Amino acid sequence: MSADRSPSAEPTPTEPSLVEDVLLLLFQPDSGTIAGENILYYVLGGAAVADLALTGAVDVDDTRLFARSVSTTADERPADELLAPVWDYLQKKPRDVQTVLAAVGPNLREPTLERLVARGELRAETRKTLGVFSSTHYTLGGDRRARLLDAVRAALVDGADPDARTAALAGLLSASDTLPWFDREIPWTSAVYTRGKAFEQGDWGAAAAASAVARTVLAGVASSLVIAGVVSSRP
Repeated sequence: MSADRSPSAEPTPTEPSLVEDVLLLLFQPDSGTIAGENILYYVLGGAAVADLALTGAVDVDDTRLFARSVSTTADERPADELLAPVWDYLQKKPRDVQTVLAAVGPNLREPTLERLVARGELRAETRKTLGVFSSTHYTLGGDRRARLLDAVRAALVDGADPDARTAALAGLLSASDTLPWFDREIPWTSAVYTRGKAFEQGDWGAAAAASAVARTVLAGVASSLVIAGVVSSRP
């Protein structure tokens, strides 16, 4: 996938992408780390494809259980420069979900962090170790994470009927095996585990009717993570 165009050089879209929201949720304010860092590119790639699916820009052939094929449906390249390179990659030819995640995911972490900093949701500070080695430390800067977390917690803990984006976020957190990281904010119980798995597989309640493609994408992401051996299929 081409990485010639830098999202940080483009105007920031008014509405945050699903990629931004899932990374913001995975950010752990107490430690400044990102939950599930070792599989983050799978999760961000899945969020990007699900976001395109929610807007009708991609479709999925789900006739095969473990090899769902993703292709573009819209002729117009997305304006969001986080999502446009993903659309470019899919426009060339249909790809199976696991291939898409591996190809697009590794390019999403840094530009998504830059976008979150540009929005003021995260603050970035450059630090030096031993006076030589530079690293970037992030802290929470806005309140969007808290609002997203409230919505996801309501869906997972209280059984609230979520909108499609919230359902996708809950499913992505579950598929990435990162829900236990949220135990202080979202109690890690057998009921939460079960609801998370239901969101993974597309059981989105009232939001399901308008989001069939996104639900299929998310189910493909969950299957791909298990096939790749990066998460467990059992609690």
